[in-house]
Amino acid sequence: MNKVDIRNKGSDERSTTSSLLRLGTRLKLSRQTRGLTLKALAAAANCSESLLSKVENGKVSPSLPMLHRLVEVLGTNIGWMFEESDGEEGIVFRAGTRPLIALDPLRRGEGISLERVIPYSPGHLLQCNIHHIEASGESAGPIQHAGEEVGYVLEGAIELMVGEKTFRLSAGDSFVFDSELPHWYRNVGDERASIFWVNTPATF
Repeated sequence: MNKVDIRNKGSDERSTTSSLLRLGTRLKLSRQTRGLTLKALAAAANCSESLLSKVENGKVSPSLPMLHRLVEVLGTNIGWMFEESDGEEGIVFRAGTRPLIALDPLRRGEGISLERVIPYSPGHLLQCNIHHIEASGESAGPIQHAGEEVGYVLEGAIELMVGEKTFRLSAGDSFVFDSELPHWYRNVGDERASIFWVNTPATF
């Protein structure tokens, strides 16, 4: 059991590193294509130049709010930043092969990682991930964008904040809301929580 756990952990780390490098490369390409300096983009997206440099070099992951600001300034979308090749004929994505990336910097505990259910690639109308939230982890936010969110809690206990309302959810609960409402969430249990989350891609 321990050997399997170690192997899976190593695979997850390699997947995360690969995703961060892909994000950094495409972010830098998009910035250079638009003739923006690192300093100019950082100022427009309200983030530090040093942090943006680390993101472009695949050394750190941006928070989701920061990523939304960057793609808005660059006139692109999050889907393109993480665009991946499809699985078997673009239909089947095997367990253990789906990309895993930590988008939000660690806030508390072990933070949050997103497991791709639908790869970011052309032709998909939806984005779908399994959000894994470690004990005491929470999403950076609140964020808001055009579209709609739908989720189903697979395990654990979370608090979901939408607009001015707060909801406590546990395994088996589901939700839906307008993405234009400010939203974020946190794990309020003692163990990892997972949410099957589907949303309309945010484009600008």
